[in-house]
Amino acid sequence: MVTVVKCPTCGKDVRFTPENRFRPFCSERCKQIDLGAWANEKYRIGGTDEDPPSDDDEHGDLN
Repeated sequence: MVTVVKCPTCGKDVRFTPENRFRPFCSERCKQIDLGAWANEKYRIGGTDEDPPSDDDEHGDLN
């Protein structure tokens, strides 16, 4: 049985098979649109905008 998914960009049905080199996208165009959205920071992975703690902050001041 072949798995069918929706293209994340346009919503078309896509066969999720090794022969579909653009999976989960339906085409190279939709894949590039998604990549452009990441490059333009339209998508974000959850977290804070704060700087990560330095080694000194994690272990206390050793001086």
